[in-house]
Amino acid sequence: MKVVIIGGVAGGATAAARLRRLDESANIVVFERGGYVSYANCGLPYYIGGVITDRKKLTLQTPQSFFSRFNVDVRVHSEVVEIDRAAKRVRVRKTQEGSEYWESYDKLVYAPGAAAIRPPFAGEGERIFTLRTVEDTFRLDDFLRAKSPARALVIGGGFIGLEAAENLAERGVAVTLVQMEDQVMLPFDYDMACILRAQLLAKGIDLRLRSKVVGLAQAGEEVTASVEGGTSLSADFALLAIGVTPETHLAKAAGLELGRKGAVVVDEHMRTSDPDIYAAGDAVLVKDAVTGADALVPLAGPANKQGRIAADNIAGIPSVYRGAQGSSVLKLFDMTAASTGLSEKAAAAAGLEAGSALLFSPEHASYYPGGRNMTLKVVYEKPTGRILGGQCIGYGGVEKRIDVLAVAVRAEMTAADLTDLDLCYAPPYSSAKDPVNMAGYVIENIRAGRVRQHTWQDVPVLAADPNALLLDVQTPPEYAAAHIEGAVNIPVDELRARLGELDKSKTIYVNCYSGLRSYIACRILSAHGFACSNLAGGIRFYSVVAQGGAYDAVSRHLCGLPAQR
Repeated sequence: MKVVIIGGVAGGATAAARLRRLDESANIVVFERGGYVSYANCGLPYYIGGVITDRKKLTLQTPQSFFSRFNVDVRVHSEVVEIDRAAKRVRVRKTQEGSEYWESYDKLVYAPGAAAIRPPFAGEGERIFTLRTVEDTFRLDDFLRAKSPARALVIGGGFIGLEAAENLAERGVAVTLVQMEDQVMLPFDYDMACILRAQLLAKGIDLRLRSKVVGLAQAGEEVTASVEGGTSLSADFALLAIGVTPETHLAKAAGLELGRKGAVVVDEHMRTSDPDIYAAGDAVLVKDAVTGADALVPLAGPANKQGRIAADNIAGIPSVYRGAQGSSVLKLFDMTAASTGLSEKAAAAAGLEAGSALLFSPEHASYYPGGRNMTLKVVYEKPTGRILGGQCIGYGGVEKRIDVLAVAVRAEMTAADLTDLDLCYAPPYSSAKDPVNMAGYVIENIRAGRVRQHTWQDVPVLAADPNALLLDVQTPPEYAAAHIEGAVNIPVDELRARLGELDKSKTIYVNCYSGLRSYIACRILSAHGFACSNLAGGIRFYSVVAQGGAYDAVSRHLCGLPAQR
């Protein structure tokens, strides 16, 4: 059996290695348009920042090492320019020579990945970059070394944009980050993304949200971006990081079935509409593991799994891909942000009746030195309590909690199941009741009606409602540092003795710093016949979101000062 693989990075390289382990006799040929195979896309920004210093570390395999270990014929600088399905062959162009030839196949794996989007508004110039391939990375690094630019313009606030902004800043470059939407990191809900916005501002990034770039041009040694509305931004160079698009022009020309955004349609075995052609990686359309809807998930983890499953099926093992849930993690200077499954906005878009729980929890036992707080948001289905997704931002232990929630989402666990999870505990690592357990308790309390909650969006309306009473149960110094205008201050430890100061005819909307003491206050109030509601996330979350992510005292606290309890 002869298997030809188009693309030698995540999906293609994994398919080749897995197939060889399953079938020693197969003739496996990999065509890669660029000069590198099996390289670490996700490590490219960290080479720019000087964290990874050896160029060889970016490539996991070379054509020679692939052949030595796996007996796979890897041909770099070899671009497949046509798929002839009828004759079961591909036309290959040697990019350095320009010559062409045909290569036959019995089975074909289509794994070309995705290309960095270069929009029509972007002009040409040696100072306008993308960051998708090893060649892109070396070109940018060479430019930084040769020209020592002082200013960078990064267009796009997703993974690559934020990682590039961080690493350029760490290299001493002043960075302006431009994002069309009103938040960075669109997989996160707006309120959680406000924490990232505060972090960017804290680290000196000139962040321009709601700024749509409509023109980008180089003139001499300067690049200028024209922003909708008439403003312009200038820098010594620009990096386009506005996303990727599936590389499917070959598949389209060959008549393979395409779906959303032109991605290749595959079945659960990664088989395309042609039974002899499989596809994997960023070019394929998969199912969302939570909703079952079509999805594009250009991440390394899914690509590797899909390549393995394609190889299994070629070798006669009926493996199945059960969809992606977009589990991901981002380093943003000293902060970590991770997510899995659906955000609240994604759940609403999918037509699900969803709610969320917000926690501000220490990464480990609060009495153990060095702990800092994390913000954890868990999204659940209201009728069933099923966990739909999670987002977490903090400094330590963030990805651990999201990995646990990723399993909960995949296993269709409920909030009650979260409370039962037996998770690791020792003071340096967690608390006896882990934040994931606590999220389950909070959701169960909400679903059982033990507490009502309101959110940051509700506060302006409540402040003007004559039937609402805003109650702040922080200590007086905390209240003086940050409070909602018009809120009455009664510390939680004094509440029972001062219930007579409250009007029972009004609904009492309670807040504290994080949402924990205000929950206790709500239980006290409910037991004494008051109607009350707890502010999810507390005053610190309200401040960072409702004040537009401004880097005020509360935001500074989110960025690393010890938590007030």
